[in-house]
Amino acid sequence: MQQSKTLKEIAEYLGGTVRGDGAVRVGGLAPLETAGPETITFLANHKYAAKVAETKAGAVLMAPGNESYGRNVVEVANPYLGFAKLLTLFYTSPHPGLGILPEANVGTGVTLGEGISIYPGACIGNNVTIGARTVIHSGAVIYEGAAIGDDCVVHANAVIRERCRLGNRVIIQPGAVIGSDGFGYAPDGRGYYRIPQIGIVVLEDDVEVGANTTVDRAALEVTLVKQGTKLDNLVQVAHNCQIGRDCMIVSQVGISGSTKVGDHVTLAGQVGVAGHLTIGDNVMVGAKSGVPNSLAANAGYSGYPAQPHKEWLKSMAVVSNLPTLKKTVSSLEKRIAELEKQLKK
Repeated sequence: MQQSKTLKEIAEYLGGTVRGDGAVRVGGLAPLETAGPETITFLANHKYAAKVAETKAGAVLMAPGNESYGRNVVEVANPYLGFAKLLTLFYTSPHPGLGILPEANVGTGVTLGEGISIYPGACIGNNVTIGARTVIHSGAVIYEGAAIGDDCVVHANAVIRERCRLGNRVIIQPGAVIGSDGFGYAPDGRGYYRIPQIGIVVLEDDVEVGANTTVDRAALEVTLVKQGTKLDNLVQVAHNCQIGRDCMIVSQVGISGSTKVGDHVTLAGQVGVAGHLTIGDNVMVGAKSGVPNSLAANAGYSGYPAQPHKEWLKSMAVVSNLPTLKKTVSSLEKRIAELEKQLKK
């Protein structure tokens, strides 16, 4: 954790303003309920506003216009973003460059930037390029010819396969695999002939890949994940896919081969996307939805098959009433049957 900061310094760091005593010092963050005089807390959800009156925090990070209840306040337009930046300020320090530590295995023709750290048990193949200040943790394997940019972190037991390319500030969490073979087989009448996957994966700047996520290499060219996109844990991106900028792909999403996902797309948990589709920019798909067809831009979708979210809500309202509707229909059927009997007499 960094040394304490005055509220004035924090406001300057966040581009906010102080309401109260700017000379008060805090040295960390804590929730509203447990914060003490030496920590700063935050109010990101207005439904918890009353807790500001009860907190013992030295200051509260909040949006302008909220009631302070006499507390010192740092006002910022986006308190949740401010909270994230303060976590970085207080708890994240630059990683010291340790060089190649004993028992790391580094091949020939490797190009290493300044300030790198390669931990014991990491395996770096021949002709690999690793940028400045990048960290390769124990058990990570970087195959021959791969290229990794500056300020990246490859965590324990992650794998970067041959010739794949990572931009700057890319984070690969433990157990992730970048460039695994795409699932490609040609039927030969008796079984399936394996199609060699000779393409690569490219992750652009600021991409993050969660634990045990896989991004398959293309059959011929490039599987591409564009700048700023975040892949959660246990995500599958199949071969030849293109994922746009600043997308949020949540845990257990599966994206089948050759699908194109636009910019600023959110796929919630367990969404399944069929292959060779196009998902437009600014699309949001609700959890557990199935996407068998392309989706137009600037809209929200839910359900299986995925449909516009408002239509899905109407459908779900009907589904919840199905037991009552069944009873009603059964009752009507009985009455009709009785009327038919009477008419036949």
